[in-house]
Amino acid sequence: MSDATKTEAGVVVSIWRYPVKSMMGEELNAAHVLDEGLLGDRVYALLDRSDGKVATAKNPRKWPNLFAFGANFIERLDGGANVSTVRMTLPDGTVVTGEESNLNHVLSKAIKREVTLVATARGHVAASQSSGGASPSAKAEEYWPDMDGLDHRDTVTEFELPPGTFFDCATVHLLTTATLNNLRHFYPQGRFEVERFRPNIVVNPVDGEQTFAENSWVGHTLAIGDEVRLSITGPCGRCVMTTLAQRDLPMDSGILRAAVQQNRANVGVYATVVRRGTIRCGDRVRLE
Repeated sequence: MSDATKTEAGVVVSIWRYPVKSMMGEELNAAHVLDEGLLGDRVYALLDRSDGKVATAKNPRKWPNLFAFGANFIERLDGGANVSTVRMTLPDGTVVTGEESNLNHVLSKAIKREVTLVATARGHVAASQSSGGASPSAKAEEYWPDMDGLDHRDTVTEFELPPGTFFDCATVHLLTTATLNNLRHFYPQGRFEVERFRPNIVVNPVDGEQTFAENSWVGHTLAIGDEVRLSITGPCGRCVMTTLAQRDLPMDSGILRAAVQQNRANVGVYATVVRRGTIRCGDRVRLE
């Protein structure tokens, strides 16, 4: 398809991945996009040994300190495809890797629950000595705040993750700066930082648009740079995670309430990969 049949949508301003589900992620200058999403994105998770469910900040009453952990994906391209691993920073500053023999003991002590680090086969990641493979039908729990406009109120529900993954829904999540700016305008006392919403790709739309720009992308294909093509499948409904404290961001239920009132709790969009390749900050984003 020629450029003449594409509409300029914006430019990539930041790229993010989250190697361990619900831990803090890492900002990248470039990323490899595979059929299953960004290389290294959510390829690890903690599994609760007591009930076999995946740890997620969607249930902060059970997992109150996941956002105090950070994770980096280590790509060892010179050693072959199957020797990548993960480096985690614990709340006390201790750094551990996925290759350590006592890793599960260290993680359990830090998180105050008996857990096991598990890995998927996505992104050419081999499970470490102390981790098992991902369940084909892993389950997790979500707490719904007592807030008008949500599907449930003040309750915990169980949901199933897509088979073989640690994603909640789709493999890629995009967000525009226009959406964040729109929410800031509605609720100026709230800190609508990118980190609260955990996207993979942040786009600055053309012409300084100040609406929920990505809503109009649903059902279309997005071209990013020269290689990657994404099919925009639907809006990204938000949850209690957006309200939680992390690093210097305070707990703020107004963040989610603003999303509910302004855009039916949707902030950003989900996508699947149509064509793999490499994306970089500064790449043009075009709507096909």
